Amino acid sequence: MTQTLHRIYFKSAARMAEAPSGRIDLIVTSPPYPMIEMWDEILAGQGGGIRGALATGKGFAAFEAMHRVLDAVWDEAYRALKPGGFACINIGDATRTIGGEFALYPNHARILSKMVQIGFTPLPEILWRKQTNAPNKFMGSGMLPAGAYVTLEHEFILILRKGGKREFSTPDEKAGRRRGAFFWEERNQWFSDVWMDLKGVTQTLFDAKTRQRSGAFPFELPYRLINMYSTVGDLVLDPFAGIGTTMLAAMAAARNSVGYELDPGVQAQILAGVDQLAPFANERINRRLAGHVRFIAEREPPKGGYKHVNAHYGFPVITSQEKELLLNALESVRHNGKDTIEAVHSDRPQTDFETTGGKTGSRPPMDRKTVGRKTVDGKTVDGKTVGGKLGRPKNAEKPAEVQLSLPD
Repeated sequence: MTQTLHRIYFKSAARMAEAPSGRIDLIVTSPPYPMIEMWDEILAGQGGGIRGALATGKGFAAFEAMHRVLDAVWDEAYRALKPGGFACINIGDATRTIGGEFALYPNHARILSKMVQIGFTPLPEILWRKQTNAPNKFMGSGMLPAGAYVTLEHEFILILRKGGKREFSTPDEKAGRRRGAFFWEERNQWFSDVWMDLKGVTQTLFDAKTRQRSGAFPFELPYRLINMYSTVGDLVLDPFAGIGTTMLAAMAAARNSVGYELDPGVQAQILAGVDQLAPFANERINRRLAGHVRFIAEREPPKGGYKHVNAHYGFPVITSQEKELLLNALESVRHNGKDTIEAVHSDRPQTDFETTGGKTGSRPPMDRKTVGRKTVDGKTVDGKTVGGKLGRPKNAEKPAEVQLSLPD
């Protein structure tokens, strides 16, 4: 089994003394959005000049003062991140009328400028399309020209790296990277620069009122980013933890995590999410596996058949980089203290998983597909079962346990 640890500190992330320099592998977060009214008081309580600027109609002065509050956190984030580590920041721009003037407040551009200033390397970003069909979504003069405004229906996911590419030098690091691979078809979807399929409707860990009140992003957003930019056992930081969605995604992906949150009043919501996580996380893992099996079953095999077979599950994969991929089921979650959580993950492949039809223990048929140069029809190929229940091949090496203790 693999164990991961997760810790929440109810304090400002402007001083993360508990996070030693160069310790964090990945940052996934979404800060309070400057110039979005629901965050005014939270930001004003941490920085001077915000209330006065808003009261006197000085919108861009308030905008800059709010971002100076966030700047202190970005400085700490850079310090704590390992060389080669990534920071993924979900942020939306704001539109607001201040002093009778309607304007766009470009939060993503201001944060990007700060990150480059302190040393981050910006990489291609993701646009998260959040289309709404609300009848009142149009702003300005309606159908009349010269007074209408474009509707903001997207947010940004900024992708930044500290220094050059991350090095995987030791045998354990290389093995962990291979086990943490994602499927070829997932790579094609996840690494697109526009995400249109994240609407938050499948997130059932929290009720709709809790998510709306906290401004939380859907579980799938940090879950993807964690799988994209870290490996099993890595340490993930969220300096604006909110109701703990990043922490829950890290648990589901068998990573360690640490979060900072100003409001201790959300502790109950965090623990409620933890209590519901195991079936939710395993269902998401099962859908990934079932999706891959369906992808292979529906795809026309290459001439000569598939050349690569996953060593743990026995199904065909598109590239050699997927041959050691293993999705660790979440076996249990335990509260070691009010702010510390321990998760236990299986190191064995799943023998059953759900299809999108939702029937446990079933999977799409894989008949008449080929692996290598042999026809597969629920038979075995080179000692690996394809088309039946999935289990560990006899010659598959058990993954080594990956652990990383959090700061005390």
